[in-house]
Amino acid sequence: MKKMYILVFMAFGFTFTASAQLYFENFESFNLGDISPQSPHWRTWSGVDGGAEDADVVAGGQEGNRSLIIDGSQITDQLLLIPGNPSSGQFAVGFYLAMHPGKSFYFNMQAALTPGSDPWQQALMGGNVYFNCDGASDGVGIVTSTTDCSAPEETFSYPVDTYFRVTCYYDLDNQTWSLRINSNLVFENHPFAFGTQTFESLAAIDFYSASPTNEGYIDVVEILDQTTVGTEDFDATVFSVYPNPVKNVLNIQSMAVVETVEIYDIMGKLLISEKPATISPNINTSNLSPGTYLAKVTIGDASKTVKIIKQ
Repeated sequence: MKKMYILVFMAFGFTFTASAQLYFENFESFNLGDISPQSPHWRTWSGVDGGAEDADVVAGGQEGNRSLIIDGSQITDQLLLIPGNPSSGQFAVGFYLAMHPGKSFYFNMQAALTPGSDPWQQALMGGNVYFNCDGASDGVGIVTSTTDCSAPEETFSYPVDTYFRVTCYYDLDNQTWSLRINSNLVFENHPFAFGTQTFESLAAIDFYSASPTNEGYIDVVEILDQTTVGTEDFDATVFSVYPNPVKNVLNIQSMAVVETVEIYDIMGKLLISEKPATISPNINTSNLSPGTYLAKVTIGDASKTVKIIKQ
C-alpha cells in the first residue's frame, strides 16, 4: 500500500510546500480566560501575565468554539509576538475579526522588540489602525498618525456583525505595508514612518482597547513568511490554507487570484473541483469524510499541493 501512495504522489507531482507558516492559532485548545499565561506567543504590555491587561479567550468563534476578545476596558493591551523577530523580508499577519454595530477596534505594528518580561517599550510604526474610530462610523476604517480620528491617511470599508478576514502584508525591506479586507486590497505601500521611531524589526502586533466602544473578536490567527517559498520562482502563488485540520470550510489565503482548487483523496481520486477565480477563496469541505486529503491550488500557470486533514 505504501508503494501505491508514493506512485500516486509522483503521478500528480504533489508537493507539500507553500509559504512558510510561522504561527497558527484558532484558540480551540485554550481554556476560557486570560491568554498570556497559556501561550508564549502572547504577552501583555506590562509583561505581567494575567490580570486586567490580558485579553480573554471566550466561547464562540469563526468556525470553532473559541475566540479572543479585545474589550472596551481601555486597559486590555495584548501583544502578538512575531516569531523570529525578523528585520528583513516579506511577512503576512492575518486574522478573522468580528464586530457588532456600534463597536470599535484598534491595532498597530510594533517595530522593535522589548526582551523578557520587562514593560514593553513603545515602537509604533505604520500608523494607528482604527475600525469605527469615533464609535459612530460602522463599516469605516482608517489609518492615521493621530489618536483623534481627525486626519486619516488611509480609509477603507469592512463588513459589520460578521466575521471578516484582515490580512496585513509587511515589506520589511521597503518599510511599507498593505491591507486586505477579505479578498479586497484596500490600500498598499503605506509607509512605516511614524514620528521619530526607527525600524528595527517586525516585533509584534499590538491589540489595544483604545476606547469604551472597543469590542472585537479575533479568531484564526496566522503569521506567514512570504520571503521565500521554495527553489522555484513562485511569488504569484504564495498561499496558505486554514484551518488544518478542517471541519466544514477550508480557507485559502492568497495574494493573487486563485484559478482552481482541486481536492483529491490519497489514492488520487478527484473529489472536489472548484474555479473560484478570486483572491483568498473559501472551499466547502462538509461533504468529505474524516481523513487525509490533498488540496491542489492553481494560481496563473503554476500549482502547489498541500496536505489537509478533515475532521
